[in-house]
Amino acid sequence: MAAVVQDVARAEASVIEGLVAPTGDETEVRIHMCNTGEIATARVLTPGGRVSYEGAARIDGVPGGAAPVPLVFEALAGAMCGALLPSGRAVDMIDGVACTLIDNSMPCVILDADAMWLRGDETREALDADEVLKARLESIRLQAGPLMSLGEVGAQSVPKMILVSAPRTGGVIATRSFIPHRCHATIGVFAAVNVATACTLGEGPAAALAVLPEGERFAVEHPGGAAEVLIRRDADGRVTGAGTLRTARKLFEGRVFPRA
Repeated sequence: MAAVVQDVARAEASVIEGLVAPTGDETEVRIHMCNTGEIATARVLTPGGRVSYEGAARIDGVPGGAAPVPLVFEALAGAMCGALLPSGRAVDMIDGVACTLIDNSMPCVILDADAMWLRGDETREALDADEVLKARLESIRLQAGPLMSLGEVGAQSVPKMILVSAPRTGGVIATRSFIPHRCHATIGVFAAVNVATACTLGEGPAAALAVLPEGERFAVEHPGGAAEVLIRRDADGRVTGAGTLRTARKLFEGRVFPRA
């Protein structure tokens, strides 16, 4: 999440500091992420040639609204595992549970909450207290590691485990995300990207439950609301880019002078 916030800040700063010339009411800024080598594209509102912070775009869990900044990443597939579907399949059976092993920026295992004897709308406190559930999830996670070319993952934080269920508040799908042993209060940006991508596969737990939108905005429900994911697809429905909607918020400005 911190890297995503930094990317948005860099996009705004590049226009403010004159590194990128405004191009009308909206300016596209391409960002090279040195840590991964990937490219992200942000669209910054620049009416009158100036960055605007005014707007009603909201992020659940963040107070107030601000100007929207769509942020889309390219070439995310297989970032850690070498392929979008590391096992070569949209569905793998592990411990009798149908799972989608996917890596669209981050290795994740996606499975139906119902297969774990859950509704999918349980509180994070209830899920964290369910030792039987956590033992079942960990058994699946340990077996998924080698199938995803990650090897032995007992001491690793990946793959993330994500339970999915039918949407309840008008979104595309509902989630409960584990990272890897505790339930997330919301859902991480890239975990949400993986879930949204899995919804488009045509088969698998997420695809079976998803209510697909007409456009590129996928609302992925979580315990604190919903994360808005941007999914771009080609004419054949394959995902070509994915990202999220952030907001532009001016926190401070200042000048620093070196000591003489």
